[in-house]
Amino acid sequence: MNIPLFKVIKKGLYTSFQDLGRFGYQQFGVVTSGAMDSYSSQLANILVGNPRTEATLEITMIGPILRVEATSLVIAVCGADLSMKVNGRNAPLWKSFIVKKGDIIEFGKSVSGVRTYLAVSGGFQAKEVLGSKSYYGKANLGTAIENGDTLFGYKNETTYRFGLTPDVIPTFSKKITARVILGPQEQYFTDESIELFLNKPFQVQQGDRMGYRLKGTSPLVHKTTADIPSDAIPLGGIQVPSNGEPIVLLADRQTTGGYTRIANVITVDIYKIAQLPPGGTIHFISCTVEEAHRLYQKRAKFFQTLESFIK
Repeated sequence: MNIPLFKVIKKGLYTSFQDLGRFGYQQFGVVTSGAMDSYSSQLANILVGNPRTEATLEITMIGPILRVEATSLVIAVCGADLSMKVNGRNAPLWKSFIVKKGDIIEFGKSVSGVRTYLAVSGGFQAKEVLGSKSYYGKANLGTAIENGDTLFGYKNETTYRFGLTPDVIPTFSKKITARVILGPQEQYFTDESIELFLNKPFQVQQGDRMGYRLKGTSPLVHKTTADIPSDAIPLGGIQVPSNGEPIVLLADRQTTGGYTRIANVITVDIYKIAQLPPGGTIHFISCTVEEAHRLYQKRAKFFQTLESFIK
């Protein structure tokens, strides 16, 4: 049964429904979308008893003001610390808790990170397009969130509450290290540029859900050209156009691109970049495919263990 969950008093800077993404349609020009920080989104869902694939509210930098419309709800908020309060009092992150009808949930200044994820037990009702509830505004896919909207969900009798231990809660810094697998076009760059890429910091100049533009101590140099025949763009692909300034491509990235890619950020480190504010810095370090797989499998096992414990 559909029930009203929240009234959107103010929608914030950019608040949208995001699940794990819209897969299998890049060949038709449909972007993947999905949560920028899927680690935090999945943990929020686990803490309220949802499947990890359920949509959450992705809240960016300046959060919304929400009034609880249901009699009671179990929610969890994981990700950036955006000074969340319930009825004017500090509310916990990385922990599920109960809110009741009339409660006001609001967010303030960013303490760390830029994106946080609100999950509600039972999940949100939102338009599913091509197998995903993720909202992609440029193509009007999914359900937009506007001031005055009522957000609906599904009845769930869950009343249990769980929290995460500090050792599994990530910290979000303005200076991060991100592991990358070099290629597929690293041979297009001079040896000096590969060394520069792996040894010098890059600063976030601007960014959105499509990607982050970076600036280094000096431009990366191509041996001949920055252009290649267009091919598919993976999550975390790092394009380098002719100006030599890298672009890390993220959730709403284009489906194909014709610029050389010097490297690809490994899956388990994407969340670090998604939580970087403008002006934040990245040091890239090389990683093998085998190590990237091992780290991904380790994270998957952690999710499965946590789900089993809560169930």
